[in-house]
Amino acid sequence: MAVIGILAALAYPTYTESVRKSRRIDAMTDLMAATQTLERCHTQFDNAYDHPNCPIQSTVEITSSEGFYRVMPTVTTTTYRLTATPVATGPQAADTGCTSFTLTNTGVKTATGGLGDDCWD
Repeated sequence: MAVIGILAALAYPTYTESVRKSRRIDAMTDLMAATQTLERCHTQFDNAYDHPNCPIQSTVEITSSEGFYRVMPTVTTTTYRLTATPVATGPQAADTGCTSFTLTNTGVKTATGGLGDDCWD
């Protein structure tokens, strides 16, 4: 019985970190999807990311497809910055390794938290 307890104590942290890491994909996927939408807007609407007909605007927060993250866009005519943060009441809120993900119009990917930019890996 003691052996099972020891194995469980060793395996559980690994398991929970694996689950957190898999949920981070939710942020990355939605940031990439928002990027594609903004790039289409830029192409369609007179080289402007912030065209009124573009579905992504600076004033509209986006909830990720799985609901683990909120994406806040900052959009101007020539640039955008998308930042994904865990939903405050969701299971990813306890993820201190990756507390936010950012993607810009130039393709720069950054992250905050204990893992820093390694969150994107």
